[in-house]
Amino acid sequence: MKVGIFFYFYSMNIKQYLDSTYLKTASQAGISDEDNTVIVKGFIQEAIDEEFKLIMIRPEYVKMAKEMIEAAHSKLVIGTVISFPEGTNTLEDKLKEAVTAIDNGVDELDFVCNYEAFKSGNVDLVKQEVLSGTRLGLDHHKAVKWIIEVAALTDAQIIQISALIKNVIISHFKENCFPQVFVKSSTGFYKTVDGLPNGATVPSVILMLENASPLPVKAAGGVRTYEEAVEMVRLGVKRIGTSAAKAIAHGETASGEY
Repeated sequence: MKVGIFFYFYSMNIKQYLDSTYLKTASQAGISDEDNTVIVKGFIQEAIDEEFKLIMIRPEYVKMAKEMIEAAHSKLVIGTVISFPEGTNTLEDKLKEAVTAIDNGVDELDFVCNYEAFKSGNVDLVKQEVLSGTRLGLDHHKAVKWIIEVAALTDAQIIQISALIKNVIISHFKENCFPQVFVKSSTGFYKTVDGLPNGATVPSVILMLENASPLPVKAAGGVRTYEEAVEMVRLGVKRIGTSAAKAIAHGETASGEY
């Protein structure tokens, strides 16, 4: 590797691309609610200390995160997930959940698309939730991300749903809003077979980038090293979701599932 390339590769400030993420419930983690809250607090404090871009947590922890961030006078941004992880909630329920998160101080809303409805041909339902959810977020000055769950889709479906989201946004919102609406790869909770990846992969991200543009793309799950994170950024990804942000930022290999 030439010296210039080496310097670029290892001098990128990857932290500002990292959305440090913890989305397990207590039952999923196999621990008590109290112990799970302790873990969430640890992730929030770590994100503050490491100066990551964002902390991604479940809605019930948003208020706690807001209090910790304000007490620390930190610039850390708070994100939460809506209709997580299946995306099958009604539009009314999705919007209600998002409004509560907004009231509690969230900065970014990551909606799970009803990708099963999309796969079954109910394109209008997905268009309406993308329109309504995005409008709610932007009206409250929040970034909005649409999780499409690439592991549940064929390449053709990744292309189609990325283009669908793009077309809804460019048809209904002004160009200056585009940077605030992302297409996001994965929840990290989808169950695959035969050990196939359930998060972002280079091929799936390329399809998203090619078909969601001019909307930005977030690669979530599957990025476990600094080198992989840099590769995603060089492809054109604007954000990376990971439960091992600190390990990645410090050049270590993440051992977690997300």
